[in-house]
Amino acid sequence: MHKTALLFAGQGAQQVGMGKDLAERFPAASALFDKAGDVLGYDLASLCFNGPEAELTKTNNAQPGIFLVSWVAFQLLRERVPSFTFQATAGLSLGEFTALTAAGVMSFEDGLSVVRQRGQFMQEACEATRGAMAAIIGLDEAATRDVCREAGVELANLNCPGQIVISGDSEKIGHACDLAKSRGAKRALALTVAGAYHSRLMMGAQLKLQAALAAIPLHLPAVQVISNVTAKPHGLAAEIHARLVDQVTSPVRWEESIRHLLSEGFVRFIELGPGTALSGFMKRIDKNAQVLNVADVASFDMTVKALTQ
Repeated sequence: MHKTALLFAGQGAQQVGMGKDLAERFPAASALFDKAGDVLGYDLASLCFNGPEAELTKTNNAQPGIFLVSWVAFQLLRERVPSFTFQATAGLSLGEFTALTAAGVMSFEDGLSVVRQRGQFMQEACEATRGAMAAIIGLDEAATRDVCREAGVELANLNCPGQIVISGDSEKIGHACDLAKSRGAKRALALTVAGAYHSRLMMGAQLKLQAALAAIPLHLPAVQVISNVTAKPHGLAAEIHARLVDQVTSPVRWEESIRHLLSEGFVRFIELGPGTALSGFMKRIDKNAQVLNVADVASFDMTVKALTQ
């Protein structure tokens, strides 16, 4: 049997129109978009389908929007391929909440609500600080850590070989980019983001998220779910709670998380949600792994075909 892991998209994957063709083709998808509006009290579907982009990109809208489209993709796959099974889940930052929900740790309603709150808390932290992020291309982790230490910034995402994201004060990020280039980085690119995610500048969001998570029941995962913070499977509910709070200011150890799954014998990975960033990372980590994705009707049909052959 092929061991299959589901991968859930993170913030930055949002795009106007996401999920629209799925909702138009599948009644189950349309019903989930309607249900999300009831849970949140506003028309998230319209924002996903029609924008405007400036509103959809706001952290408090992008996070529940990506969560919802990813969940729709997951549910459609289960509906179309009843025999489909998976043995692990993982998600990039925000996507970790979707991964936990898919593993039964929290309900769809609770997951969507807490992700909306998380986005709001992080937006508030962004507005209270002067943060920025940058992608460092072509510099190894040790050299990038040295750059961060010298510039006074932090590692935010360890995505795949040759791609690391740094985070911190906007002026210090500029200095870090210059340092990285002087140390041999092929590129050091400022990212279009609202603030310094996965850095100490997000500390203002942590206590609020801790309280929000304490208000919802968390259950043991039905399959292993990889933690962004530890790059290992989550444990008991109390540990899940603590790691999700830690995650706000900790680096996302994505490459290490995927390598853990590979070491456990996983050979098939299915990215669920808008975009194909995680599929791209996967190809850089292990080009021999089977990578599928569901982001729209076309990719859904291709994945269903691959799973039912």
